[in-house]
Parts: sequence; C-alpha cells; structure tokens
Amino acid sequence: MRSFPRLATIALALAPIAAQAAEPPCLTLAEFTALSSYALPSIITGTTDRCAASLPANAWLKRNGNQLAARYTTGKSRAWPAAKTAFLKLAGNGANNDAAGLIKGLPDSSQQQMADAFISGLVGQQLPTERCSVIDQLVRLLAPLPPENTAELIAVAAGLGARTGRARIGNFSICQA
Repeated sequence: MRSFPRLATIALALAPIAAQAAEPPCLTLAEFTALSSYALPSIITGTTDRCAASLPANAWLKRNGNQLAARYTTGKSRAWPAAKTAFLKLAGNGANNDAAGLIKGLPDSSQQQMADAFISGLVGQQLPTERCSVIDQLVRLLAPLPPENTAELIAVAAGLGARTGRARIGNFSICQA
C-alpha cells in the first residue's frame, strides 16, 4: 500500500497524455460494460464525496451512497480481467508509450490501484456540482438493480450514441458495431 501515492501520481499524470491523442481509442460494449462494472464503486464513492456539500441532508446519495458502493464492490474482481483490457487500451492511448509499457508491466493489484485512483480523481475533478441533484435521482433509480445490470444499462445507453456516431465519452469512444 506504500506504493499507492506513487501509482496515483502516475495515473493522474497519464490523464493529459491520453487527452493529447489525436484519435480516441474505442471500447467495445463488452469492454465498456466490464470497465463500468469495475468502476462503479469508485464512481459512486467519488460522486458521493463530490456532491456532499451541494446536496440536502436527505439526499439519497448522502444516506445510501457508501452502502451502494460497498454492494457494487462485490463485482469488481469478476469484472477486472475484461476491465483490465479496457484500462490498458485507454492507458496505451497517447504519445507516451513508455508510461503505457510501465503500466502493462505492473502487477494487477497495482493496476487496480491506479485505475481506482484515476476514476476517483476524474470524478472529483470533472463532475459539475450543479448536476449532483440529477445524479442523486438517477443513482436512486438505478440502485435496486444488480451491479451487472446497472453496468450493462450504462453500456447500452452509451452504445446507442455509437450508432449515431456521437458516443465519445471523455478520452474514448464506444466502437460502432
């Protein structure tokens, strides 16, 4: 765990590298679903933390976000092998192939720490707080679903954009089928 700050620093340093790429990599629906399954606990935790100050005391995320993240954590290990493929595809996108090679050479536990730090950091930096009430409502509606269904629903929604050619999400896109 002592290497976590170092890994987090590397992960955060890679964000601008991925942003410099001319053409974003595309993820298949299966890769995006796996990445979503893996990332949901960190996304929920990051969203809960980011939105804490802007949501009312009775907001769903404030009352239930940590429990939902814990419930979704059960699927992380099952999702990792396919999520790893997507993560490495994203990490390998950019001008710095040395960094991508470094990440690929790390053990899975270190790659997972990097992925978690990157996801939490991304949510913490990128989520506009004025959207927190809508996200709170959306998470409340999705919460009864099993984690696998939630991840697949997110991927299907993103895939709908792929059919129209507008499925660019940050520094990657959903491959058109």
